[in-house]
Amino acid sequence: MVSLDVAKGLLATPLQYDAPPERYQSAYHPLHRFALESTRQYQQQFADMYFLRLAKIKPAVDQVAADMFDDVVVGGTHARKVDRVLDVRQGELCWVSGTVYMDMPYKPNILDDVSKDKLLSKPADVRKYVPEDDDDILAEGRGSVAILLEDDSGRIRLVGKALRTVLLVTGCIVAVMGTENEDGELEVLDIVFPDLPPQPARWALTNETERPKVEDVDMDVDGDSTSKNKKIAIVSGLNFSGPHGASTVEANLLLEFLLGESVATGDATQISRLIVAGNSIVASDSLEAANAQADTAKTAAATEASKKYGYDSSSYNPQPSRRLDAFLGELLPSIPVTLLPGVNDIANASIPQQPIHSAMFPKARVYTSAPAGTAKTNKSAGGGGGWFDPVTNPWEGEVDGWRILGTSGQTVDDIAKYIQSDDRLSMMEATCRWRCCAPTAPDTLWSYPYQEDDPFVLDSCPHVYFVGSQPEFGTRVITGPEGQSVRLVAVPAFSETCEVVLLDTETLDVSVVKIGRQ
Repeated sequence: MVSLDVAKGLLATPLQYDAPPERYQSAYHPLHRFALESTRQYQQQFADMYFLRLAKIKPAVDQVAADMFDDVVVGGTHARKVDRVLDVRQGELCWVSGTVYMDMPYKPNILDDVSKDKLLSKPADVRKYVPEDDDDILAEGRGSVAILLEDDSGRIRLVGKALRTVLLVTGCIVAVMGTENEDGELEVLDIVFPDLPPQPARWALTNETERPKVEDVDMDVDGDSTSKNKKIAIVSGLNFSGPHGASTVEANLLLEFLLGESVATGDATQISRLIVAGNSIVASDSLEAANAQADTAKTAAATEASKKYGYDSSSYNPQPSRRLDAFLGELLPSIPVTLLPGVNDIANASIPQQPIHSAMFPKARVYTSAPAGTAKTNKSAGGGGGWFDPVTNPWEGEVDGWRILGTSGQTVDDIAKYIQSDDRLSMMEATCRWRCCAPTAPDTLWSYPYQEDDPFVLDSCPHVYFVGSQPEFGTRVITGPEGQSVRLVAVPAFSETCEVVLLDTETLDVSVVKIGRQ
């Protein structure tokens, strides 16, 4: 971790240049796989997503299970494959694949809410779905928590000590080997996942003309060519509030760091792109402003007079979005920005969250690209984005040849509610090996009801996978059976830690810059 004394750097003599330094440029190709069509249908059932997910991932997990279990012999009995969970027979050693479902005491149930005429404006805020003292029982699939395996034929309950060794949540596709006991439960002896999908080569989407030119290559002391160390800055959880919010000073220091106006920040020209991973504004100030104005209203008539068409305009606080726009407007002349929406931002609540509309950014929107056709056209083309690119959450793209997948944090935050551990990197690794970046959608994570495809299934393995608004910074490199390598990055909330993550686009090494006051 790199700690910078930014305050002292700002007191130094301003830098003197013979010519203004030129910022490094990066090749940028956003993919639009999570963009929804303009005509969205909500009449279809959410169950279709589980069938689509199982159909797409089942061949891969069956292949892994066949390699692992076909030669297994227990008590003189060979493990055999059964096609459906209802074909499991008592006393027979077998293996079967399906979708995991977790029945947990504190997990929200939308059917119960509808039957009780509860109208929910947002998902229930539950810290954990499992009791804090039930972890050991949960690990074996007994007690108040039930772990079930299901397919289009039915369900069977999973039990056994083998469940202790793996992380499971609703929606992941697995294959289990075991035998049915007298209670009709499947005693699990082993469990496997589909593992990492095939990984594309670097520069798979980039034309030869868009790759770094010869002048972008330096020579080391031995005369060998070495690429310049371009970096991608990733920040999350800016949480802009009112004009005098707690993050005002830190945000200004961050701005000066990215623009290279602080001596202590080093060569800011190495940063070729900024990715803002969600939660850029905080919604609590608008509620506090509405309550304060309601308390100071002299009469009920005055409050009613502020309403137009049933909408209370006094409850809206424009300051957070204005501060975000001003922040982006200062940055964009110098550095391109990719902006993901988060749970607190002005976007739809269900995933995939669609890009924040450019109308919210009067200063920054001049840097956006012109509309390039429908979402369907963009998906097939994989066209480039503008200098300012509001994108979806989750988001996937290619930057300097590396395939990058990122989310604003909701996917991993929901997985964390299923287990007692808070190891976010292990959860991120599990989603890669499950080949699904949002397995708990649509069960406990609100999602659009896809009917023809499940975009959360990973068809290709990213080189970099980041998740924003996490409790603390973390990074790890995981590998796959076919030589895949993925750099995992947990990006902390800037409003809490004042940390910015820097990703080297040549080595994929990660460092952290801490912005703060002495």
